[in-house]
Amino acid sequence: MRPGVVVALVSASVCLLGFTPGPGPVPLPARMADTGGGTQLITARAPGTGSTSGTVTWWDLWDGQWVRAGSAPARFGAKGLVEGRTRKQGTNTTPTGLYRLPFAFGIKGAPSGTRVAYRAVKESSWWCEDVDSTAYNRWVDPLPADCRASESERLHDYRTQYAYGLVVGFNYDRRVRGRGAGIFLHVNGKAATAGCVSVPEDAMRRILKWADPGRKPHIAIGTVDGATAITRY
Repeated sequence: MRPGVVVALVSASVCLLGFTPGPGPVPLPARMADTGGGTQLITARAPGTGSTSGTVTWWDLWDGQWVRAGSAPARFGAKGLVEGRTRKQGTNTTPTGLYRLPFAFGIKGAPSGTRVAYRAVKESSWWCEDVDSTAYNRWVDPLPADCRASESERLHDYRTQYAYGLVVGFNYDRRVRGRGAGIFLHVNGKAATAGCVSVPEDAMRRILKWADPGRKPHIAIGTVDGATAITRY
């Protein structure tokens, strides 16, 4: 008997007995406590809090179902991940939690098709990380008098990492001084980050072209399980 006939007979028998294929795996966003209320989501998930690598995946919500739009290997802080609500600045840890994405930026021009607000990095562009400054955890151009350069990042100095980036809204709207500043999703450098999430440059370009501000994209950062499990956010 031809193999194709055998398969057909087996399939028919299964149907007659009332068996149906089991459901596929539930998409990660569908298992989360919150996705930000929009129809786009980026998940950045690490195996555990001590991990410096993991996976970034971006998702679309279509007709009530979350569908994966893309995925890439990711890097996290050199000291792993920590609960965002208790994080301390200067610890080289990536804050877990669910955050909005205020705007994008880059030393290179915005990829064709980018719809999110995109700021061009100039030599005078800084991210103020001085806890004593009124501009704490803000993009500034130029650096204001009350923000110390020694406590801040001159964005143009990081030509590889900040070729493209998205601001992660960690400690952004209600700033707690000393909790942390300048957390981004950006292009990979040579190794783990100082607290950001990074991906290969091609993935960053794809994310920027995918993100639609009208669909309220957010980013969720967390671990596979435990107190900082991404599903808790």
